[in-house]
Amino acid sequence: MEGRGAGPGRAVYDRLTAEEMDEQRRQNVAYQYLCRLEEAKRWMEACLKEELPSPVELEESLRNGVLLAKLGHCFAPSVVPVKKIYDAEQLRYQAAGLHFRHTDNINFWLSAIAHIGLPSTFFPETTDIYDKKNMPRVVYCIHALSLFLFRLGLAPQIHDLYGKVKFTAEELSNMASELAKYGLQLPAFSKIGGILANELSVDEAAVHAAVLAINEAVERGVVADTLAALQNPSALLGNLREPLAAMYQELLAQARTEKAASARNRDDGESQDIYDRCLTQAEIQGHVNHVNVCGALEGVDDALETQSPEALLEALRDPALALRGVRRDFADGYLEQLSADREQKAQELGLLELLEKEEVQAGVAAANLKGDQEQAMLQAVGRINRAIRRGVAADTVKELQCPAAQLPPVHPCAPAVYQHELALLQQQRQGELGQEELFVAVEMLSAVVLINQALEARDASGFWNSLADPATGLTEVDGENAQRYFDALVRLRQAPRLAGAFLSWNDLQATVSQVNAQVQEETDQVLAVSLINEALSQGRPEKTLSALLLPAAGLDNVSLPVAPRYHLLLVAAKRQKAQRTGDPGAALWLEEIRREVVRANEDTDTARRMALGVAAINQAIKEGRAAQTERVLRNPAVALRGLAPDCADAYQRVLEGAVAEKRRPGSTAFWVPHDMKDGTTYYFHLQTFRGTWERPPGGHLHTSHLTREEIQAAVTKVGAAHDRQQLWKASVGLVVRLQARLRGVLARRRFAEQALFLRTWLPAVTKIQAHWRGYRQRKVYLERLQFLKANTDAIVKVQAWARMWAARRRYRRRLRYFRENVNSVVKIQAFFRARKARGDYQMLVRAPHPPLSVVRRFVHLLGQSQQDFLAEAELLKLQEAVVREIRSGQQLEQDLGLMDVKIGLLVKNRITLQEVVSHCKKLTRKDKEQLAEMMAPDKQKGLKALSKEKRQKLEAYQHLFYLLQTQPIYLAKLIFQMPQNKTTKFVESVVFSLFNYASNQREAYLLLQLFRTALQEEVRTKVERPQDMVTGNPTVVRLVVRFYRNGRGPSALREILGRVTRDTLADKALSVHTDPVHIYKSWVSQTEAQTGQRSHLPYNVTPEQALSHPEVQRRLDIALRNLLAVTDKFLVAIISSVDQIPYGMRYVAKVLTRALAEKFPAAPENEVYKVVGNLLYYRFLNPAVVAPDAFDVVAVAAGGVLAPPQRHTLGAVAQLLQHAAAGKAFSGGGPHLRVLNDYVEETHLKFRRFVCRACQVPEPEERFAMDKYSDVVAVAKPVVYVTVGELVHTHRLLLEHQDWIAPDHRDPLHELLEDLGELPTVSDLTGENVSTDGSTDLSKLEVSLTLTNKFEGLETDTEDSGVQRLLLSTKQLLADILQFHPGDSLQEMLTCSASREQEAAHKRLMCRRQACEAQTPEPLRRHRSLRAQGLLPLAEKQRRALRDLRRLESLGVVSADDGYQGLLDELAKDICNQRRHRQQRKAELVRLQATLQGLRAKAAFYEEQGDYYSQYIRACLGHLAPGCKSSAKGKKQPCLRYTAAQLLEKGVLVDIEDLPSSHFRNVIFDITPGDEAGKFEVNAKFLGVDMERFQLHYQDLLQLQYEGVAVMKLFNKARVNVNLLLFLLNKKFFWK
Repeated sequence: MEGRGAGPGRAVYDRLTAEEMDEQRRQNVAYQYLCRLEEAKRWMEACLKEELPSPVELEESLRNGVLLAKLGHCFAPSVVPVKKIYDAEQLRYQAAGLHFRHTDNINFWLSAIAHIGLPSTFFPETTDIYDKKNMPRVVYCIHALSLFLFRLGLAPQIHDLYGKVKFTAEELSNMASELAKYGLQLPAFSKIGGILANELSVDEAAVHAAVLAINEAVERGVVADTLAALQNPSALLGNLREPLAAMYQELLAQARTEKAASARNRDDGESQDIYDRCLTQAEIQGHVNHVNVCGALEGVDDALETQSPEALLEALRDPALALRGVRRDFADGYLEQLSADREQKAQELGLLELLEKEEVQAGVAAANLKGDQEQAMLQAVGRINRAIRRGVAADTVKELQCPAAQLPPVHPCAPAVYQHELALLQQQRQGELGQEELFVAVEMLSAVVLINQALEARDASGFWNSLADPATGLTEVDGENAQRYFDALVRLRQAPRLAGAFLSWNDLQATVSQVNAQVQEETDQVLAVSLINEALSQGRPEKTLSALLLPAAGLDNVSLPVAPRYHLLLVAAKRQKAQRTGDPGAALWLEEIRREVVRANEDTDTARRMALGVAAINQAIKEGRAAQTERVLRNPAVALRGLAPDCADAYQRVLEGAVAEKRRPGSTAFWVPHDMKDGTTYYFHLQTFRGTWERPPGGHLHTSHLTREEIQAAVTKVGAAHDRQQLWKASVGLVVRLQARLRGVLARRRFAEQALFLRTWLPAVTKIQAHWRGYRQRKVYLERLQFLKANTDAIVKVQAWARMWAARRRYRRRLRYFRENVNSVVKIQAFFRARKARGDYQMLVRAPHPPLSVVRRFVHLLGQSQQDFLAEAELLKLQEAVVREIRSGQQLEQDLGLMDVKIGLLVKNRITLQEVVSHCKKLTRKDKEQLAEMMAPDKQKGLKALSKEKRQKLEAYQHLFYLLQTQPIYLAKLIFQMPQNKTTKFVESVVFSLFNYASNQREAYLLLQLFRTALQEEVRTKVERPQDMVTGNPTVVRLVVRFYRNGRGPSALREILGRVTRDTLADKALSVHTDPVHIYKSWVSQTEAQTGQRSHLPYNVTPEQALSHPEVQRRLDIALRNLLAVTDKFLVAIISSVDQIPYGMRYVAKVLTRALAEKFPAAPENEVYKVVGNLLYYRFLNPAVVAPDAFDVVAVAAGGVLAPPQRHTLGAVAQLLQHAAAGKAFSGGGPHLRVLNDYVEETHLKFRRFVCRACQVPEPEERFAMDKYSDVVAVAKPVVYVTVGELVHTHRLLLEHQDWIAPDHRDPLHELLEDLGELPTVSDLTGENVSTDGSTDLSKLEVSLTLTNKFEGLETDTEDSGVQRLLLSTKQLLADILQFHPGDSLQEMLTCSASREQEAAHKRLMCRRQACEAQTPEPLRRHRSLRAQGLLPLAEKQRRALRDLRRLESLGVVSADDGYQGLLDELAKDICNQRRHRQQRKAELVRLQATLQGLRAKAAFYEEQGDYYSQYIRACLGHLAPGCKSSAKGKKQPCLRYTAAQLLEKGVLVDIEDLPSSHFRNVIFDITPGDEAGKFEVNAKFLGVDMERFQLHYQDLLQLQYEGVAVMKLFNKARVNVNLLLFLLNKKFFWK
């Protein structure tokens, strides 16, 4: 059918068989329907102004009703507002598919087409669209709607595209199959016009005749005849205009020609209606309306051309256009807007075109909006002016913020600014401010406020953005001065006169101008400085002076006589700066210039004052007055040094002599030179007292004038003479001391001579001194000995006292030492005590049987603190809250399920009615049973059918699969009960589907639990020795490796081995052949190829013979080195990528390690690691090393394979790694391979460490954050998808092996299998019979199961066993006794009496415990019996403990032979686990808090869903009776009245107790709808007397139907048929 343009001719069918003709007919029907879909699509695109899916996808896109609701909004916006369209953007539909709220969109569309008056004959049902039950009916309705709207002038005409569009053969085949699948017949699209005409309540024959007359007149082409035929009243045509008659004729003739051509294209031999070739009344009216609209649009265009508002207003009010909202006062606005639209359209198209009706309507709406806005703006401006005059700043700002005023944004933080400035502006204006003035003023003031806010916040960026805004109105704003503006305005705001107040616009402008002036001044200064530097570079003092005198330089006191000094100092400063900076072109800065100018002025002033001082000295010398001379010599300006007092005469005398020596006859000059310290000369005029730095013109200088240096020399001379005289006078004491020092020198010289003499005779001197000392000592000793002998008793007594004093001193010293270092002593003691305590604790923890002394040392740790009790209280409270929330959530979930059933019943009832409606008119008495069967719920098909039995079956399967998913022991045992050849298929098809292939964390966690349980079961039952896991083919290991290698495995293998494999394959020269014979043959072949001569060596040799050749040995060594190098690369890649191995593989390895260690405790650790290494390397990684192309490790081109050398290289590497992983040395294969054994042994140790690291993974509970509350907290229930065949197969396997899987008949699995009952067939679950032709395999149909837990809830064992209670009581008694009673054994401790001190200590403990019990909340107090025993005296506790021990011994719990060591071991475990219990309690608190939060969120979600479901049910009940709402206002509800005989005849009434059927005609039933939708009141009358009243609820009837109840009782007497009663209520109250 591809490329089809028209239907096939008749002659084709003559040559076709019956089957081919039938197929051709189906293809024609499919093509016709696709054409209708394309027509509907293009018409809807024209109406909606948006692109729609292709025709083959249009049906599916219409199911959510969004496009239909939008279409309804186009022609009935009041009925279908845009905001009421559910999922208008179709985001919900794209994410999750259809939702039941999408039916609201469909109902809105149906209401819209009913509102405009489309005949109900064309209406589809909701389910035709939503469930896609009859989509041709929907397309048929859209075609009828298009013609109906075209007749009303509300939409364009739909075009006939039959034979004008092309579809592929695949599209035609798919559509034919779809139509055949539903068994649908295409409606007669060509009869739509006739049906619309027949719906008119007039004489159909007259209308038919008039329409045919119009068609004949159009065919003749006479305009007058056509107009006369159109004006025939029987044609029921309106809005005819004589001036447009020619256009009527032209358009109708064109339409008739096109319709006739389309009819000829569809000529397939079937009978055709006359309206297939002629125009219908609706089409004629539509074309007339279209011509009228075109004429009206031309009138609009003429008015726009003439720019006449009156003509335009008249044209817009033309009824043919039916424009909305045309207002006389906006005529000028219409003219302006439509003229602009017309010009814009002409520019876009490049030619002048008429405006479309929609464009005109849009222009009118835009002009109306603009006019309304302008009126609102004027009103707002008036309110603003009044508010300004009132002077309330807040009111003014409020009015300024009114959107209608169309003013810039106003900032309420500065109302006074707006009020003050606008009031001033209003006063200056002396009248009302206009909107433009307000706009400019507000824009400027808002900018000022923003500037002030930025200044206040010190936001420089925001300040500049506001300042540079043209709305501010500031002039001469320069971006380069932004920071200076900001700083200046900040200082201005901080000024005392403003005190942080807002700056006005004038302040801003003044500051900007001031900153600009400062910047200009600085610029001028820079120019002046550059001129000064330029003059200095040129070496021109006069130019330097001119530059210094510039006002911009800002230099003060610059004088002409100092110019040479300025130039000199500035040049020197510039030279120094160049030397200092290393920059020859360095320039002086203004401050440096100013400093040198000041220095030059100071030098000049200093030189002048010095010159004046020197002149005064010369004058005083000339006058000859010594005192005057001395006074002027002390002038500070001259700065003479060394002036001595009382030397005036000497100064006068010496200076006069100097003058006399220097005087020259004939010297009359007045200029005197003065040499300065820097080498310059200052010239001073003695008569005018002027000075200069330049040599005076003429060169004559005064020669007899003393200079400062000459005067200083004379002063120094006089001072030196005076100092010498004064020195002698002041040095008398110094002379005396000098003489004393000289005498000392002479004395020391004599002493040295004497010492030299003694050193010369030192032995003699020493001997003399020794004799003298010996004599004196012997004399003293003899005297002492004689004294001691005379006082022996006293000496002994003194010695005793001395020894006592010494011992006491040593003791006190040591005691003081201990006291001074008491902290260290305590630490040492604590160390020894801690060491002892650690040893005891290690014994308590690690020793299998800790002694009594160790248990006694730590028994006090069993006591509970106040924090423990508070934590227990919080834990108990959270547990109670969690239990309450879980039960509340379960109740809410049950309520939601019930409401879901109610919604389903309402929808199903509606669907059932639509199936029955076609039979209701033909219903006879004998068809009542068939009607009841059609309405019966148990006739629904499939597992998902809405009936109680099917729902219970579905819930049973959901409960069963939830149990299989969460309790892995069942599937683990089932796997091993199946044959091995079926296990893989069952696991891959059923088990992996049950866990959704670990697609989320929950399923991944549960799948790992299954793997763990199955692996443990296999090790427990199938494995006899660890090596069996290597030599055999373990089922679980095979499944795990297959899952992770085919799931996440390829990416992991690619990450681990991809790079090293690619590098190995890329090395084309790599050779790792270790076979000597192969190497020998390659060598021989290579030699022959190179020499071109036959080799003399034999070709067939043994490995030993091959190895006898040195070349072979050399090549073998190279190959072995290459092999080791490549293997090392693979080994490094594997070992370094342990984290890349899938977590599931690593966890299974960990489980395998533990399972083998538990079953084979005597097995060496190395053997266990070999088994685990076999799993990780040999089964998971090794195949990818051998065949990387098969596991997508490397990319291979299509059809490409690895080269044999590459295969051999990878195989050799894999073999060597396999030997290394297994720790298996090379024994066979020749001695040349045994050299690899050292490498194998070394690598095996690395593999072992790799396996250890791989097994170090967290438990799945920690990895996936799962706990026992995860499923309880989750809002969304887990969903699995299985086929019906898999469902039946799993059920069958469980039934066959249930006794082995769950031996205990109280197991939940047995209960769930009993709920399911007998094994169903595939047809039972699908509700369909198996196709005889085998075209459809019903067992492959998928069904979704929302898994739920039937046994959900927290169950706690409330009764402890007697033995446990007795053991707990005994341990509590022993814990109290051990703290106070000594003894080496329990028997001794319990039989010896306690001392009074022990009883007192025990009593104090009991008092503290009793006080703690009093503060503990009641729910947390210990068991009453335990509390009573805890307060007993110590002796009574001993007696009871001894009695309990004997009872426990009789029960076999403990034994006296080992000193009751078992009880001590229990106490030791309790002590060790105390901290762990606290940690677990803390973790449990955190987990319970998170669980409680999640449960509350889930409950809130359920409550919200419940509220929405309730609203939806009420809405559904309301929609069932569309006339109820309209009739409820002011009209009495309709009442349905039947006699009992009539109801009996209809089958509704079955019988009435105690009333014969002959009296049924006297019983009347009145059925009246209640105030609420779905409620009815049934009133029974007998002989006109009210007997009984009964409230009947529609939902109750649906519930009874759902539960399969066929008959119910009314008034406890009358029995009625539920299905037929529902049918009666639906027919009379809920049908339109």
